[in-house]
Amino acid sequence: MSHDDFAFEPVKGLPETPPEGERILWQGRPDAWALALESMNLKWVMGYFVLLAAWRLVAAIDLMPFAQAVAISTPFIVMGLIVCALLAIVAWVQARATVYTITNRRVAMRVGAALTVTLNLPYTQIANANLDLRRRGTGTIALELMGETRFSYLVLWPHVRPWHLRNPEPALRCIPDAERVAGILAEAAETRVAEPQVARADAPVAGVAAE
Repeated sequence: MSHDDFAFEPVKGLPETPPEGERILWQGRPDAWALALESMNLKWVMGYFVLLAAWRLVAAIDLMPFAQAVAISTPFIVMGLIVCALLAIVAWVQARATVYTITNRRVAMRVGAALTVTLNLPYTQIANANLDLRRRGTGTIALELMGETRFSYLVLWPHVRPWHLRNPEPALRCIPDAERVAGILAEAAETRVAEPQVARADAPVAGVAAE
């Protein structure tokens, strides 16, 4: 029997039912393979082990037969494959546990495999959004926040703009069809920010006595 780890959510990816007037415009999650390549640096990790194997081969080739030198270099390749497989599994688990949500009022990010947190980012707190588009159509949309809103880089990782450690920017990482999603986000944010905000005045109007 299948089990939904997030069955407690009233709406997928959100900790509570959206208020009246809020509409979900898009939901998605990272592409697991793209996440492995970009956030886990899969190519660089494998390249490192290949370099170790090549160095071992070159160092040993003058001391023993070629076949034996290859044999003692191969374990580095095997270790590299094992490490890359583990990183790919981590990326798959992270992608499966993640739900990005764009509504007409905010961006919500349910992230974290072991420790799940949900970030609610109203458009009024987002100063800018930056799209990093890749060749396969996947891309990352980083959200630059205004004011004193801050998040921990380690808590957000890998759902954060790479290398922005001082001012971490939450990011919709490695999402498919990123250019279209960025358009949805931009249109929703522009519409929301342009709406007039009406504040409720609880205090009595000057010159009118409260009964």
